[in-house]
Amino acid sequence: MMDATVMQKNRVIHVRPPFVRAFVLVCFACTGRVMAVADNHPAVTTFLETHCIDCHGADGEGEIDLQLLASGQEQSAELIELVHHVIDRHEMPPEETEQPTKDTRQRVADELYKLLVEKTRQTLPPRSQSLRRMNRFQYHNAVTDLFDLRRAVFSLPERVARVYADYFDPSKGRLPDTVAVGNRPLGKSQLIEPRLAGVAPFPQDLRAEHGFDTQADHLSLSPLLMESFLSLGQSIVQSRDFTKKNVGIWSEFFEAPKKDSGPQSNVIETRLTKFLTLAFRRPVEEETLRRYMSFVTAKRADGVTFEEAMKAAAAAVIASPRFLYIYNADSQVEDAEALDSYSFASRLSFFLWGSIPDEQLLSAVKAGLLEDKQVLQEQLARMLESKKLKRFCDAFPLQWLQLDRMISATPDPELFPDFYFSKYRLSMHMMLEPLLLFEAVLIENLAITQFVHSDFTYRSQQLNKAYAKLGLEVASAKPSGPGRLRFQRTPTKDMRSGGMITNAAVMTMLSSPEQSQPISRGAWLASVVLNDPPKPPPADVPPLPEHAGIETETMTLRERLGAHRERADCRGCHEQIDPLGFALENYDAVGRWRSTYKNGRTVDLAGKLFHQHDFANISEFKEAILKEDALFAKAFAKHLLSFALGRKLTPWDNVDIEDIIATTAADGYKIQSVIEGVVLSPTFRSP
Repeated sequence: MMDATVMQKNRVIHVRPPFVRAFVLVCFACTGRVMAVADNHPAVTTFLETHCIDCHGADGEGEIDLQLLASGQEQSAELIELVHHVIDRHEMPPEETEQPTKDTRQRVADELYKLLVEKTRQTLPPRSQSLRRMNRFQYHNAVTDLFDLRRAVFSLPERVARVYADYFDPSKGRLPDTVAVGNRPLGKSQLIEPRLAGVAPFPQDLRAEHGFDTQADHLSLSPLLMESFLSLGQSIVQSRDFTKKNVGIWSEFFEAPKKDSGPQSNVIETRLTKFLTLAFRRPVEEETLRRYMSFVTAKRADGVTFEEAMKAAAAAVIASPRFLYIYNADSQVEDAEALDSYSFASRLSFFLWGSIPDEQLLSAVKAGLLEDKQVLQEQLARMLESKKLKRFCDAFPLQWLQLDRMISATPDPELFPDFYFSKYRLSMHMMLEPLLLFEAVLIENLAITQFVHSDFTYRSQQLNKAYAKLGLEVASAKPSGPGRLRFQRTPTKDMRSGGMITNAAVMTMLSSPEQSQPISRGAWLASVVLNDPPKPPPADVPPLPEHAGIETETMTLRERLGAHRERADCRGCHEQIDPLGFALENYDAVGRWRSTYKNGRTVDLAGKLFHQHDFANISEFKEAILKEDALFAKAFAKHLLSFALGRKLTPWDNVDIEDIIATTAADGYKIQSVIEGVVLSPTFRSP
């Protein structure tokens, strides 16, 4: 248990929604003593009795009863985490009630943190789902790498940015100043590229409501889907394009051996051993190897050519659950405290490359070297310099920022005629700007605070024109495309542009066809930037009318939305999201800067962030977020960890997050340092 205790010692706090949200208590069996809050954490007891129990006691109106916690009786880690979160974020006590002093609030937050650490050391974390199927993007990449294909397996519209002129090369340490890129789902003919003829993809996997399309609870393998994988495997190896010209391993796997190569059974065994080891991401078991050998031998005995027999075996391999599931059930020891080294290598590879580990990574595991921190850091550095890192850039930022919402954005053509040209939409340009910025920050190992505000961005001439006052003057703004688009590294003028928060793609996708939507924008900022998603609105809340009536036409949008805040069941969430959403009101429905509304009223974006930082303009809003850079870094690290683990995070994961942030603060939260912190964390090795 000593090792298990050390592992648990390095886990802690997961940010949860605001205190007013509904909360389900999940109790886990306690393996240690019962904690006495009253005895060991008197400051917590005093604080709860003074500021919380009136509303959150037996007779209070609050949804959560805190009497047991205040009296020192056992409570769940989730509840402790939630209370810590709302006190630390200044969300509770409510603003209209008596407030604790700054020192008192900090002291109680620290005590609750210690209490949470104690709790997570004394209890085991909930067992997570140890298996998850590859999603469509990962399957495509894994098949590509396994066969070393020189063309796409099938069309992938979710891989938005199409690379031209091979601009993406992390080993150079800088994204070129000028890049040529296409937008697959929105550009002209951008999905037409060399791929295997006759191969149809299975349906795209949906993103989980709480995150990414890597989440295990959304990636099952039904009998119907299993059948489709069997057919898919056959269609891949039988494609007319599956030839020596396009298959890198052709000579070493599919090509018939020469007569002087020795017994054919030995050749088959050698080839299958290497192939199965790569496909299943671990040394192949003798029984499994013999089964595939018998399959090939039987085919040969029936008169099937060597090439076709090996194709049949390969098709069976890429339809096998051992290939399709990222973690193998037979590699998991019941109650194991950490992944075995091969499963760890798979997790690392699917995290950064969206695919299977390569031979070099598997060799390091076989030699027992991946347990050495220095060797692991060297392997990580190698992976971060690989061109396969483009797959991480294709998957993570698109889903983190929810940029797929941009595909369906259709601003009113009468109100925004410049958004449309040649039967295409400006969204094809807008969508690529944040993706290219992410690539630059990652390749150049810049601070993740660049996502809040950056001193540069990547824009096409057409996009510069679209930004109007915020764009650079261009000699010609004729649309570049709608196929291959030319983007230029561009300095930002001031804090009104730059970063992810205020780029045109985000502003447009979070607006209605006719006007900005501060509630949608605020909810996005809370979920994406701060990783603190609001509770869904009550079902009986009427939507805000798109068109102002006679009685509201002279109002600002803030004034029109005031009615929503009057409802008691809406007020809590609006206190969270309204300051965030209205902070972006200087940007219209397509991201152009404005100082007044159409009715002549001045845009009012003033607010207070985290109940602490007043702001009166977008620059002060961004500066307020940057003052809380550790909070943003935690939110970003949690997104990364959830993406990598394929599950929602728990309180047991959060000491690792705190450790990651503490470690990376010294170098200003450089993105590769944060990624390294995630990979080196005990949680990353947990089942």
